[in-house]
Amino acid sequence: MEHSRKIKHLYHRAGFGLTIAEEKRLKNKSITKAVEELFRDAGKPSAFSSNDKVDSYYADKTKRPGKSEKQEFKMQSRKLTALIGTDWVQRMALGDSPLLDRMMLFWHGHFACRTILAHLVKKQLNALEKNALGNFRDLLMAIAKDGSMIRYLNNQQNNKRTPNENFARELMELFTIGRGNYTEGDVKEAARAFTGWKSDFQGNFKFTKHQHDYGSKTFMGKTGNFDGTDIIDIILEKRETSEFIAGKVYRYFVNPKEDQGRVKEIAKVFYDSGYDIAKMMRHIFTADWFYDERNIGAKIKSPVELMAGLVKTLHLDVKNPQGILFFQKALGQTLFNPPNVAGWRGDRAWIDNSTLMMRLNLPTYILSSAQVNMRGKTELESSGRKKLFQKLQVTADLSAYQKEFGADSPKEMARQLSDFFLQAKTKNTALLTVKLPSSGADQTKTIIQRILSLPEYQMC
Repeated sequence: MEHSRKIKHLYHRAGFGLTIAEEKRLKNKSITKAVEELFRDAGKPSAFSSNDKVDSYYADKTKRPGKSEKQEFKMQSRKLTALIGTDWVQRMALGDSPLLDRMMLFWHGHFACRTILAHLVKKQLNALEKNALGNFRDLLMAIAKDGSMIRYLNNQQNNKRTPNENFARELMELFTIGRGNYTEGDVKEAARAFTGWKSDFQGNFKFTKHQHDYGSKTFMGKTGNFDGTDIIDIILEKRETSEFIAGKVYRYFVNPKEDQGRVKEIAKVFYDSGYDIAKMMRHIFTADWFYDERNIGAKIKSPVELMAGLVKTLHLDVKNPQGILFFQKALGQTLFNPPNVAGWRGDRAWIDNSTLMMRLNLPTYILSSAQVNMRGKTELESSGRKKLFQKLQVTADLSAYQKEFGADSPKEMARQLSDFFLQAKTKNTALLTVKLPSSGADQTKTIIQRILSLPEYQMC
């Protein structure tokens, strides 16, 4: 396989695609050097522009608002949460640390958590940013003490008199070791160990001693006066935990169809490194098999990946970030609002009759700033009637493509632009040059619009 295609594959999976300028800069770099550059840049993330607005709104709010303020507080919190989400999509596209944002997005789906309180969203996002490429134990501890997760999985109500099993169960079933590797007794004992793990209104972790069960517990064959930290450490001792995480990483970053041999290989690296996330990801991105033909163009882009990729490659100036939020809703992936604790199912679940048509028409909406009649997926499911109307206020800058390919014949331009934008191969190139406008710039725009409207563009 040609080197440029490997580089594009790397940046579609470890980031959100490439611009023309980035592709030119990277074309002579080895895979190893390109991977190291991604990891180096992950250490210098761009700031979230929404942080100041969130901090300003919550600055004087030290406790939950009373009845008279409740509705206004909820409304403003929802607005700020949406702002963080749209801000993050733009950072994915335009920030300096694509690998970090990609890993954060992966963990955001893995540790699925729903909240409308923007200050808690900000705290959780900061925890993901700090630990996304660090040690999995540190990340797991940060999530176990996270104010959003504590509330979402009811650990706020977990005390020695009435233990609540929600967090303990999902910790094992979804976050670490997977079904079949623990018993109902383990769930009950783990719940006792996490009693008293709570959060204040600001989202700061607090251990409430008088609500903690200090009695002896038997968990996964071990007995002792365990607390939540002990439970996490016992889970991490099990190789099944590394295999469960490796499987999920493989399906997300490599191929939705698991190769059990490769999963075990990744799991061994992960476990033997003491759960070093960066070491695991380096192993994947530098492995020859990662660049096998069967792994390229094998994944359906999630709505957020699709939007971030369009913002990046079309150099979109988003004048109304709400448009990004509306498309998240319409396509079925609103950040910080997963369908349940299992998160988004991904892969083929991203596509149904309504979302496919929206996806295929999205480039036209963007490049023509059309008035969009959007039926949000979640709204359709709840009411069946509600329509969302949103005027997209975006400007695309296609000058780099016109400069690079504008002098070519339409047929050659279509071929080269297809190679640039598509990971999955297409047989539809002949249709890209039918009835083109006479203007060179309009030809480039029309060909790009047609390429991005192909089913193959939905794959990465």
